[in-house]
Amino acid sequence: MNPTSNKSDFEDLTTNLKDLAYSYLEKYNPSKQQLKVYLLKKYLTKIKGSKSKKEVTSIIDKIVLNLEQHRFLNDELYSDSKARMYLRRGYSLNKINQSLRSKGIEDKHVQKSINKIKENQIEPDFVSALKLCKRRRIGPLRPDSNRELFYKKDMGILARGGFSFDLSKRVLELEKDEFNKLLKIV
Repeated sequence: MNPTSNKSDFEDLTTNLKDLAYSYLEKYNPSKQQLKVYLLKKYLTKIKGSKSKKEVTSIIDKIVLNLEQHRFLNDELYSDSKARMYLRRGYSLNKINQSLRSKGIEDKHVQKSINKIKENQIEPDFVSALKLCKRRRIGPLRPDSNRELFYKKDMGILARGGFSFDLSKRVLELEKDEFNKLLKIV
């Protein structure tokens, strides 16, 4: 094997992966783990080189480390922004925690983001449950004649949203007027 051609293949692969990483960063704001998975998938499907998986993952790790050092990637900022976005959508703290962990964010960044939310918000789970009820038109927003019929279904929706039983019960027992007043405050 000619060592110079092997070196050029290595440099071509590195530049191809860097270009893919930059174009992905232009479009999206990924976490480190998401970028690693994207680059590995692109290598396996599009580039299909003769390198082993270990060599490719080491190249990808170097690229990600370089991007992190140049502050193109920052999992702490990513975690904070996603946590705030999820809270605005009506996610519970449990669901925010699970969503961030599934994206490959480290536990310390997830905990910091959740602690920031707890510091800045008064009862964030209650507010999120109100938002979820409004978005799905459940609980107090249902007609009074249907509320008892759909109580279990509404409770299931809130449970799948990551809310506790006591909180779900508290939200579903609100009267329509009180619910609307709370939404205006929020």
